[in-house]
Amino acid sequence: MKKRISLLGLVNSLIMLLVIVVTLYPFIYMLAVSLSKDVFVMKGEISLWPKGFNLKMYELVFKDPKIWISYKNTLIYVGLGTLISVIITSMGGYALSRKDMGFHKSMTVLIIFTMFFSGGMIPTFLVVRSLGLVDTIWGMVLPGAVSTWNLIIMRTFFSNMPKEVEESGRMDGLTDIGIFFRLVLPLSKAVIATVSLFYAVGLWNNFMLPLLYLRDPDLFPLQVLLRNLVLAGNVASGDVTRIGGDNLIVEDSLKFATIMVSTLPILLVYPFIQKYFVKGVMIGAVKG
Repeated sequence: MKKRISLLGLVNSLIMLLVIVVTLYPFIYMLAVSLSKDVFVMKGEISLWPKGFNLKMYELVFKDPKIWISYKNTLIYVGLGTLISVIITSMGGYALSRKDMGFHKSMTVLIIFTMFFSGGMIPTFLVVRSLGLVDTIWGMVLPGAVSTWNLIIMRTFFSNMPKEVEESGRMDGLTDIGIFFRLVLPLSKAVIATVSLFYAVGLWNNFMLPLLYLRDPDLFPLQVLLRNLVLAGNVASGDVTRIGGDNLIVEDSLKFATIMVSTLPILLVYPFIQKYFVKGVMIGAVKG
């Protein structure tokens, strides 16, 4: 039995090691290319370690105003969108957790139904356009403000909250809204933090909504900039054509530098918030 466990552990370790290598290699390679001198990049001598260390590509990236505009837009969408989503989701989750609410089961079934079926991209776009949200900040934060999965997590958490909390609020003369904001929310920091992180990471990585609802380049977030950069193969910068002799290689170096600048913030934050993601899965696993 011990040999079987050891063999299973060895196989799992090898599989995890393979996953780590496959996941980290692209980032390490992009970082090495972006930090290498153009001569070595053109010769194809870069593997996992930069040669002729220089920060010229990053200087060009930070001089490009589009990067800063996209950063600002992304931070606005993440901050505002997370706030709106958490408020709506928490209120909806608390309402669904009350078994005495009218049509409780019917409302729950209808909401869960949206996890598997939706109106589709075109009908959704027509609704958003009819509301005048196209090419606005609100078009980035309102159409996807509520995630059914996050709503269920909230509902499950509130369902397992002791009834004495609500009863004590009733005795003090609080209304449902007063109980929610003054008693329930202060006791729900764990689930609020978890759901907030789910929404924040989703908004940071989202590029589908901007592609559908944004036309003004000044409103594009980082992910759209990266998408356009990868498709076009270059960055809108006049200095690009004056670096090195092989323009294609230089454009790849600049592309990698832009990708690193755009993705490093969320990559650096993720290890510190990973425990909340695991906790969120556990919260959703508790019976409702």
